[in-house]
Parts: sequence; C-alpha cells; structure tokens
Amino acid sequence: MSALLLALGASLAWGVADFVGPLWGRTWGALRVLLWAELGGLAGIALAVLVRGEPPAAWAVLYAVPAAFCGTLGLYAYYRGMAVGAMTVVAPIAGASAVIPVIFGILTGDNPSTVQVAGIACAIVGVALASLEQTSGATRVAAGVGLAILAAIGFGFYFPPMHEAGSTDFWWASILFRTTAFAIVAAAVAVKRPPLRLRRRDLLIVAAVGVGDTIGNVLYAASSSHGLVSLTSVLASLYPIVTVMLAAAVLHEHVATSQRVGIVLTLTGVVLISV
Repeated sequence: MSALLLALGASLAWGVADFVGPLWGRTWGALRVLLWAELGGLAGIALAVLVRGEPPAAWAVLYAVPAAFCGTLGLYAYYRGMAVGAMTVVAPIAGASAVIPVIFGILTGDNPSTVQVAGIACAIVGVALASLEQTSGATRVAAGVGLAILAAIGFGFYFPPMHEAGSTDFWWASILFRTTAFAIVAAAVAVKRPPLRLRRRDLLIVAAVGVGDTIGNVLYAASSSHGLVSLTSVLASLYPIVTVMLAAAVLHEHVATSQRVGIVLTLTGVVLISV
C-alpha cells in the first residue's frame, strides 16, 4: 500500500509540473525554463538532505547518475515536443514509457499478468493512433510525436536505475539525480547560450515547477524500497492523466477524433499496466 501511494503521489507531482513547466517553456524556451527549474529543485532537495544530516547508505545510490542522463534527455525532448505539438497528444505518448520498466521487469524475473500484456498492446496501438492527424485530406505524423517518443524512451530508461538507487537511499538518490540533471542542463546552456533572464513572478513559478518535479523524484525513489520496479514505475507513469486533464481544462486543445481514441487507448494501456 505504501509503495502504491508513494508512486501515485509521484505521478500527481509530475503531472502538475509537466503541465506548468512546458507551458512556460512555450513562452520562454525549454532550456531557460529547465535551468531555473533544475536549480529550484536542487536547492529544495539539498536543504532536505542537509537537515537530515546522514551520509549515503551505500554506493548503489550512484545508479541515480545514469537515471539523470536518461531522465534529463527525456524531459528536454518532452518540453520541446510540448512547444511544437498539442499537450494532449504529447503527454500520453510520453507516458507510454511505462512499457519499458515492465519489459525490464520481465527480463529480470517478473511475470506480467494478462491484463498488463493487454495494457502494453493498448498503449502501442494508442500511441500509433494519437501520432497521426488529418491535414487537407492527407494523413501525417502529428507535430511533436517524434520528440514525445524520444521522451518516452528517456523516461522509460530513467525508472530502473532510479528504482535501484532509491531502494538504497532515496534522499541521496534524489540529490544525486538532481545535481547531475542540473549539470547536464547547465552544460547545454553553456553551449547553446540562450537568454536566461526571467521576471520575478515567472522565476518563482518555474522554480516551483522544479520543486514539484523533485518531489515526484523523491516520492518515486521512496516507493522503490517497497515495491517491484514494474509496479512502482508504471504507477508513477500515470502522470499524463493529470497533464491531459489540465491541458483540456486550461488550453481547450482540439485534436482529431482518431487522435482522441488514441489518447484514451494510451492512457487506458498505462492504467492496465499498473493493475
């Protein structure tokens, strides 16, 4: 029960952060928003670890480093996908990342149920339908789909190493993850040199996005010591439901009927995988 609640808490935190962050990224640019969000998240987790005042439990927390590389690649692709495509299309496709930890679980000895296998099939068909749109009578891949698939791959490969690190010491796993992610984004900023200034209000909102994303990381890492990677990862992958609901309520995005079917199928697949 504790693993379920922690993983669902992670999906809620990520769902809100992954709506607000990309929304601000549409105006200010992905790298600018990510830099300040990572800094805000790093400050929050650093304070928590400092107050806790305990050293890492074991070297396995270092698995958070490769998790950060995968997760940051996925997050940048996600932000860019949200900038050029509809959130209600990009988020469910990225949420299909749940398929990867299930496959990882199978390879390491987990036995998926028939419902989970059906969920994987739903997610794959749903991604295919959500990816296609009709334009002037012709069918083409919708904007942002390629980036959404790249985000799904990055997020999917984030889960197994972060699960390993979190099951050892979720506090230190979280700060190592956030430190590495900040370093990656800072390096990208140094190369690309985008403008960095934000108005105070926007800076506070973006920093809060980083704190929300970090809360999701901490909750997922904490759930790792209570459940299998194939369970906690897919429950945490329910975040697109929150993002899609917010996008529909706030942005009133319009998508084709076939894409709406694909979105529903993808989200259904993620839910079935989590059963």
